[in-house]
Amino acid sequence: MFNKLTEILKAKDLRNKIFFVLGIFVIFRLMANIPVPGIDILRIKEFFASNQLFGLMNLFTGGAMDKLSIVMLGLGPYITATIVFQLMTMIFPQIEKMYKEEGEQGKQKFNQYCRIAAAPLAMFQGYSMLMFLRSQGAIGMTDPLTIFVAVLSITAGSALLMWFGELISEKGIGNGVSLLIFAGIVADFPTNIQKMFLTFEQSQLFSYIAFIIMSIVIIAGVVLVNEARRNIPVSYARRVRGNKMYGGASTYLPLNINPAGVIPIIFAIAILMIPSMIGSFLNISWLKDIMQNSWFHGISYFLLVFIFTFFYTAVTFDPKSIATNLQKMGGFVPGIRPGENTAEFLQNILNRVLVVGATFLGLIAIMPSIVQGATGVQQFSFMIGGTGLLIIVSVALETMKQIDSQLEMRQYDA
Repeated sequence: MFNKLTEILKAKDLRNKIFFVLGIFVIFRLMANIPVPGIDILRIKEFFASNQLFGLMNLFTGGAMDKLSIVMLGLGPYITATIVFQLMTMIFPQIEKMYKEEGEQGKQKFNQYCRIAAAPLAMFQGYSMLMFLRSQGAIGMTDPLTIFVAVLSITAGSALLMWFGELISEKGIGNGVSLLIFAGIVADFPTNIQKMFLTFEQSQLFSYIAFIIMSIVIIAGVVLVNEARRNIPVSYARRVRGNKMYGGASTYLPLNINPAGVIPIIFAIAILMIPSMIGSFLNISWLKDIMQNSWFHGISYFLLVFIFTFFYTAVTFDPKSIATNLQKMGGFVPGIRPGENTAEFLQNILNRVLVVGATFLGLIAIMPSIVQGATGVQQFSFMIGGTGLLIIVSVALETMKQIDSQLEMRQYDA
C-alpha cells in the first residue's frame, strides 16, 4: 500500500488529477454549508430526522438537504433527466441510434440533452421541495420574491454540481457523479458515528452489535459481488497469413455479476422522490402518506433497484454487438454458433447472472430498514446504513481500479 502511494505521488499527471478531485470536493463541501435565504436550519434538521424518505435523499447530498443549502438537490435533477432519456432510448429508435450507434459523438449529444433537461427539473424539484417543507411547517417562507431567489439559487447550485461532475470525469479520476455522491456520504460519516455512540444505551447493546455485523457483511458482500465474474469460454479459429499462423488461442469473456454498479440504487431513489414531489406540489395528502409508509417504501425501493439493474444493464450492455465483434475477430463460444446464436446465449447467461446481482443490491438497499424494524432502534441513520456503505465501497473499488490501470500504463511505457 505504501509503495503504491509512493508511485502515485511520483507520477505527476496522476497526482495532479487526484489533487484536482480533492479540490472539487472541498468546494462542494463549502457549498453544502451555504443555506438558501429565509430558513430556520434547526426546524429543517428536526423534520429530516423524523422523515425516513427525505432522510434517505439527504444521504446523497452529504447533509446539504437538511441544511437547505444551495446544493440541496445534489445531482438529483441530472440523474432524473438521464433516467428519462435512457427510458426514451427504448421507445424512440432515433434516440437509441444516437446513443448506441453514433459512437462518442452521439453519447456527447445525448449527455447534452440530459444537461439541458436537468435545469427545468431542478427548478421544479426545488420549488416542490420548498412548498412541501412549508406545508409541513419546517420553513416559514411566504414572500414570493424570497421563494423565487431560493429556487434560482437551488437551480444554480445543482447546475454547478453537474459541471463539477463533468470536470471530474474529464480531468480527474473515476466517474464524477459517483465520486460527488461518495464525497457527500463520507463527509458526514464521522459525525453520524459519533452521534450513534453518544446515544448509546446498555439496553441497546444487541442492536449496535447487529449494526456492526451488518456493516461487515455489507462490505464483504460488496467486494465479493463487485469482483465476481461469470467467465464464458471463447476460442479463436486458426488463420494462416503468409508464413505466420494467427489465432488458435482460448480465453474467457468475463460477465460481471453486477455490471450496473450502484447506479440502480441512485436511479431508484430519484424515482421514489418524484411522487413525494408531486404530492407536495399539488397538495395531495394521500399520496404523501403512502410514500411515507415504511412498508410501501421498503417494497418499492427493493423492486425499483431490482428493475433498474436489468434496465441499466440492457442500455449499457449489448450482447449482439459483442457477438458481432467476436465473429469479426474469428472468435466463438465452444458449442455455440457464431452470430445470432451467440448473442442469445450471452443474453440468457446475463439474465441468470443479473438475478443474483439485482437481488443482492435490493437487499443491501433495504437492510437498514430491516435492522431498524427488528431492533426497534431508530438512531441508525441512512448515512451509515447499507446504502451508504454500498456506495462507499463500490466507488472506492472502482476508483482504485482506475488508479491501478493508470499506474500499469506508466510501467508499460517505461
